[in-house]
Amino acid sequence: MTDTRATSISSVLSDRALIDSDVHVEIPKVDTLFPYLPEHWIEHIRQSRFKGPTDTAYPPRAPTTARPGAQPDNGPAGSDLALLRAQALDAAGVELAILNCAYAIESIHHPDAAVAMASAVNDWLIAEWLEKDSRLRASLVVPSQIPELAAREIDRVGAHPGFVQVFLPVRAQHPYGSRLFRPMWDAIARRNLVAGIHFGGAPGNPPTPSGWPSYYFEEYTGMAQVFASQLVSLITEGVFDQWPSVRVTLIEGGFTWLPAHLWRFDKEWRNLRRTVPWVKRSPSAYIREHVRLTIQPIDAPVSRQQLLEVIDQLGSDELLLYASDYPHLHHADPLEFLGDLPSGLARKIAAENARAWYHF
Repeated sequence: MTDTRATSISSVLSDRALIDSDVHVEIPKVDTLFPYLPEHWIEHIRQSRFKGPTDTAYPPRAPTTARPGAQPDNGPAGSDLALLRAQALDAAGVELAILNCAYAIESIHHPDAAVAMASAVNDWLIAEWLEKDSRLRASLVVPSQIPELAAREIDRVGAHPGFVQVFLPVRAQHPYGSRLFRPMWDAIARRNLVAGIHFGGAPGNPPTPSGWPSYYFEEYTGMAQVFASQLVSLITEGVFDQWPSVRVTLIEGGFTWLPAHLWRFDKEWRNLRRTVPWVKRSPSAYIREHVRLTIQPIDAPVSRQQLLEVIDQLGSDELLLYASDYPHLHHADPLEFLGDLPSGLARKIAAENARAWYHF
């Protein structure tokens, strides 16, 4: 990072548009999925108390759930293609955007229902989003709580050119490095997809190592600890050694917590590496090769100099990906964040890193 001059947003985007690595879409209501569900499940939903996933990481009235003007008249924020086009794509000049649908498939304990709902969501994403705007790509959803069935769904639709990623909620019943998930990682590697580990999840267990918090604020703030635990699991249990081509993006978890975590992770690996002899390299080396992070929500220091120091401590200018996290609202604006960076680094975060990572 030899270029230390701040650059304007216009100069960052003068040669290419943004690639937005996290744009949210929402299913307005369970009936929306009826055209993509077998008749058995339509009847089951109509005649039973089962109405699909009801848990959400984005409470309707939470300030972080929807920015002003993002909610259409007939559904939740992120459910209207025209509004998303205008606000998330056209307004910022986005070249490509990756859609993430945080429909809590992992909260469904009936395995057949989980598979049916996941398949319906993916078919809905194809028909209602990917086929209607060439700028859109998406993460496919899977019943991650049942890795064999998750692998089956990845193989079913993973070859569709619009799907570039598998959506995995960061909260899970088991860390994703566990050997329980080997069928899922096999499928992700086989289809050459990115594993997008995303904020949230509703697996039924507490969101903190200490148990259930009292307030959403606690859960939201503490989610960075869950991301850190998943990173430790993936490396310690040898996911990147067994599947050397696997790429993981940490989405909506921030990034400024990572340098200190890497220092501790590397130190303890040097102390305890004899207990995990298959981990051949330092954790930071694995992360810089196999992991990327979206910038939003931006937990940036107050001063520009401190921000640049934190990014420098990551040890690579390829780790960060631009994301608006539309339609969610955060204190920091990601475009203003780019404007605070040296021009070369800003261009990499704006588009070049994502272009290389997702093979666009």
